[in-house]
Parts: sequence; structure tokens; C-alpha cells
Amino acid sequence: MPRARVVTGAPSSFNVTPVSDGAAAQDLRFGLFVPQGWRLDLVGVEPAEHWSTMRSVAELADREGTPWESVWVYDHFHPVPSPTDDAVHEAWTLMAALAAATSRVRLGQMCTCMGYRNPAYLAKVAATVDVVSGGRVEMGIGAGWYEHEWRAYGYGFPRAGERLAQLAEGVEIFKQLWTTGESTFSGQQYTTDGALCRPLPLQDGGIPLWIAGGGEKKTLRIAAQHAQYTNFSGDLEGFEHKSAVLKGHCEDLGTSYDAITRSANYNVIIAETEAEVADRRAWVLDRLTQRVGAEVALAEVEKSYDASITVGTPEQVVENLRPLVAAGMTYPIVYFPEIASDTTSVELFEKTVIPALRG
Repeated sequence: MPRARVVTGAPSSFNVTPVSDGAAAQDLRFGLFVPQGWRLDLVGVEPAEHWSTMRSVAELADREGTPWESVWVYDHFHPVPSPTDDAVHEAWTLMAALAAATSRVRLGQMCTCMGYRNPAYLAKVAATVDVVSGGRVEMGIGAGWYEHEWRAYGYGFPRAGERLAQLAEGVEIFKQLWTTGESTFSGQQYTTDGALCRPLPLQDGGIPLWIAGGGEKKTLRIAAQHAQYTNFSGDLEGFEHKSAVLKGHCEDLGTSYDAITRSANYNVIIAETEAEVADRRAWVLDRLTQRVGAEVALAEVEKSYDASITVGTPEQVVENLRPLVAAGMTYPIVYFPEIASDTTSVELFEKTVIPALRG
């Protein structure tokens, strides 16, 4: 792997044709995942250096003039692709720390699991972090899926319908608390009786809601009713299909489809040549193999990287993302597996991919 360095200097020279989709390209925003251990990206970093490592990535994105709109963490307790005894830092604790350590970028989680915390309590936590950050919090929220975590922490693992009902009711409680400062709610999953949330979030109307997930009957309907943002499939066929389903729910509910920003997550391995891309992929595979064994590691790399449209040279990544932008995916959130120790890929992405897509 190349030695780690902060993003500086002039852009590399690449002949990448800009996107010409007008409004979509102009509205394009980018989020950056901070390493927190969930994808085994803090392996080899001493625990005493974990926070400084995470903070340095956030500060990199926070610099004035960078193209990053936001930084993100995952809401998970155990690593993937399988649980190990490696560190994973808790999402909302990090949200508070990042709120104090940054001044410009917005702060999100992709995504908070509704069932892991009482929603009235979570709304209060998020409101506090919003005040600390000066009004920069995004609320990514979903029904949850990582069964090992659920059972390990004593939450059981409710059937999908129950988890989705938790999501729908919890969002209602959020909105009550963030707009009126009080919630009284009686549902099948949750109840509140005069719960208070003071101070309110600093953002008018409360913290923006990202409803994450592509479930077509329930999740996308909840998104159509409540969300300012969605986050679902990042491949063109899947993205277009989920977008059509979302639009149908909006039409049925009488809400504005055009008011909802559609985002997707991308795992990135990028380098100037295909040979360097292959070297970086090999490094990721080796790191995972050391922690979870060869078979599990290979399956994870094939699923998360070999199948990703953001693995390749800058020209290839732009060419793969261009149709998504044209289809209305205007908020990519990107993850770089080596970012804890090496920011050269971030530099390359900043200097080549983002300007080309924005035109």
C-alpha cells in the first residue's frame, strides 16, 4: 500500500469527460464514511490512536473548499463480514465527538437501527448532538438487519414486519419531539406520555430524515410519507426500480417525490491504473483473510468490491456512475477501505471523479 498522506497538491491529470446532465450534476453532493472498525478498517491501529485516526479523516473532509458535504458512521456493534473481537465504535457517541471536532460538514449515520434504542430517547440524543454541532445532524434510520447483534445484545430478533412497525412508529415520535418538543403517542411498538425534548434541534422543522432500505411495500412507503432522503440500491437497474416504487408511493400518499433526495452507498477501490487497483484489492483481501479466514474474506471482497461499480480507474468509476447521476442519484456516500492509514485514494477521487461528475 502507498504511504499515508493528507490530501494536498494539484490534481492528477486525467481525461475524464464531465457529466452533462445539468441539474442532476449541479445538485450532486458527496458523503464520506469515517473508519470506525465495523468493516475491520481499524485493524493494526492501536486503540489509543483510534479516535485521532477517525478525527483526522473527519477533519480532512471538513476543510473549507473540499467537495465533501458530510461524514458518516455505521450504527453497528459487531464487525462484518463476521463477528470478531476487533474494535467497533458506537455510532451516536461518535456523532457527539464529531460534532465537537468539526465545523462545516454535516454528520450522519447510515443507518441508525430503530430497535437498538428507545425512539424518544434517541430523538433526545440526536437533538443534543444537533445543538452541539450547530445544526448539522442528519438522521439516517432503518429497521435493522444484523441478527447476530440483535441477539447478542438481548434485543431478540423480531420478524421483519415488527421491525418495520418499530421504524414507522419511531419516526412519528421523532417528528413530534423535534417539532413540538413533546410527544404523546400510543402504538403497538412504542408509547410516550408527555415525553419532552428541549432544546429542540436547531434545524427548522427538525433533523432531516434519511429512511434507509429498499423494502418496497413498507420501507419505501415510510420514506414516501416522512423522508427528505432515501438510501437504497446503487446499481442502475436496482436504483431505477426502487425509484419507481418510491414515486408510486408518493403519488398514492400525495407527497412530493421530487422533494426526496435519493442517495446510495458505494465501496471504492480506485487507482490510476488497473494494476494498482488490483494491488489495492489484494491488500483488502489479505487484511480480511487475517481476521476472518480465506473463504469468508473472499466472499466479502466479491460481494462488496468486485460487484461494486466504484472499483477501477477514475475513468471507469466516472463512466459507471454517470448513468446513476442521470437517473437521479444525487448523493453518493463513499467508503474507502484503507482510509485509516492511506488517503491517496480519497485524493484521487476528489481531484478526478467528483469534478468530472459535477461537470
